[in-house]
Amino acid sequence: MIRQLQNAGPTLKIILGAMLVIICASMAITLIPGGIGSSLGIGAPPAGVLATIGDQTVTVPEVQREAKAMIRQQFPKGGPQASMLLPYFASQAAQQLINEKALVAEAHRMGLRVSDEELREELQHGQLGAMLFPDGKFVGQEEYENFVQRNDLTVPQFEGMEKDFILVRKLRALVSSSAFVSDAEVRDEFDHRNTKVKFEYAVITQADILKELHPTDEELKAYYERNKATYNNSIPEQRQIKYVVVDSAKVAATTTVTDQDLQSYYNQHREEFRTSDQVKVSHILIKTPLPAPGAKEDDKAIADSRAKAEDVLKQVKAGGDFAKLAEKYSDDPGSAKSGGELGWIGRGRTVPEFEKAAFSLGKGQTSDLVKSSYGFHIIRVEDKQEAHLRTLAEVKSEIEEKVKQQKATQATESAANALLSKARTAGFDAAAASSKGEAAVTTDFFSKTDNLPGLGASPQFMDAVFNQSEKAPPDVVQVPQGYVVFQLLAVKPPATPTFEEIRAKVEAQFKNERAGFLLHQKTQELSDRAKSEHDLKKAAKELGATIKMSDLVAPDGQVPDFGSMSSAASVFSLKPGEISAPITAGGNGVVAQLLEKQAPTDQDFAAKKDQIRESLLESKQSDLFGLFVTNLRKDMENSHRLKVNQDEMKNLTRQGAQEGE
Repeated sequence: MIRQLQNAGPTLKIILGAMLVIICASMAITLIPGGIGSSLGIGAPPAGVLATIGDQTVTVPEVQREAKAMIRQQFPKGGPQASMLLPYFASQAAQQLINEKALVAEAHRMGLRVSDEELREELQHGQLGAMLFPDGKFVGQEEYENFVQRNDLTVPQFEGMEKDFILVRKLRALVSSSAFVSDAEVRDEFDHRNTKVKFEYAVITQADILKELHPTDEELKAYYERNKATYNNSIPEQRQIKYVVVDSAKVAATTTVTDQDLQSYYNQHREEFRTSDQVKVSHILIKTPLPAPGAKEDDKAIADSRAKAEDVLKQVKAGGDFAKLAEKYSDDPGSAKSGGELGWIGRGRTVPEFEKAAFSLGKGQTSDLVKSSYGFHIIRVEDKQEAHLRTLAEVKSEIEEKVKQQKATQATESAANALLSKARTAGFDAAAASSKGEAAVTTDFFSKTDNLPGLGASPQFMDAVFNQSEKAPPDVVQVPQGYVVFQLLAVKPPATPTFEEIRAKVEAQFKNERAGFLLHQKTQELSDRAKSEHDLKKAAKELGATIKMSDLVAPDGQVPDFGSMSSAASVFSLKPGEISAPITAGGNGVVAQLLEKQAPTDQDFAAKKDQIRESLLESKQSDLFGLFVTNLRKDMENSHRLKVNQDEMKNLTRQGAQEGE
């Protein structure tokens, strides 16, 4: 409906990206076995091009747009954390785009093509059909173009993306078409999934064994010496610094916005405040039925809808409450609940018949019946607004906080740079003493994984500190809180701890290792004794194990102190009365004796065999396509059809890439 068309907005790229990601996800790792950096090729792509793959290219702007779209999707509210993650998302976007283009390039090489008719069929009946062909009717060329433009794409770009999606789907179908599942495989898989077992089981816990272990100092020292190589440099490098946080929130709290600031911003962004013709409308819709494919319109049904609409119109003209009539009669569920209100609409946002009538009415006027592909509308114009440039007074509330944030950001950066400059010329202590921010903090020695006061977990800051050379001048790092000016004071290199320093750790490792060995040994003894005596309960009593009993359970079930049955396939292979070999179940050792096995019925098989066959076929098809992609990758590398511009890759995935557009 009209409201849906108004809100069709920025989901398009996410939907299109998801289509290709669904196809590519299963081979994202196999397509890049050695990582992008392994694909050097011969003759790197030119500046601005990240990679060439056959007849396809991945450009730097494409990667940047995709990375920013990923960030907007995961961090819709933005914030400093989002911008700091741009290098990471650029790396992810680069890999995803290279994956997609590799598949498209191979499809072209194999002679696969997508016609305009196939494209139209996909747009009408695919995932975007409800937006572009609501109720089976095309929204019109103008709305189609608006729909694409609202997602920062041109029509050729959008249609190219859609054709690539269809092309990859064709390639996958071609490659996986040889997959075959036999009747025997279907039956075996069905039996495997649906056979149930009931069993008695004896449990020995590692926790109980640990309680009985009391190693001597001699044993622990010997263990330490045997494993000393694993403790080499296990005390990580530590550093000591002085630092001052220039907190952007505190700077913002003292930042004021003047009328001159607002006027300056308004002058620089004047074009953003131009509005087009708009009308604020309400409507009542009486739907007309859609004809079946190939059938003629139902004239009687249309006449009935018209008669109903005319009756409602008479009530409106007679002074009836428009909102109540909309709630009672309108077939547009999106607006009926709110009295028919659609809010402000601009040109190109609704079907042509509706737009023409709405913009031709004066404020407060109600239309006669307006026929569209949806049915009969009764339109009332609540307000009108001609295209104009909104004044500063109109937009002041919108821009004031934005201007304040900009000023605070600039002031924070200026304060940090001033502090850094003074720290390098007059000394860190003198600079800190004159700082208007937080007091200087002198740390104890800390490791890279520690948190510092006022900073919390800040990997970016820690990277800067631990990459700093000794005796280097003070430096500055941007963090989510603002900026940190710091000076490295001392470095403790990695060290190997003495036995006394890590005695507790050595004891815990010794006991866990010993307990694991004893658990396996004792569980094996339990199994051997139970089998020789043909009595699990007796063997369990002799060895201090606890006896329990399961319910009837399937391979996807859970059993207390046993865990998931999916990791205990050996139980399903037993015959009633048989005793299992030792089974490791989490931190426990288990020996089971099968009491009952319940096979699924032929009736169950008849009901589920098609579902089983389909899942097995999908699995085989994925395996086939994964193998195809692995070989495709190797061939592209060997023939140098895949070339990566390593300079552009480095630029995209380091801190400086955040400013790229």
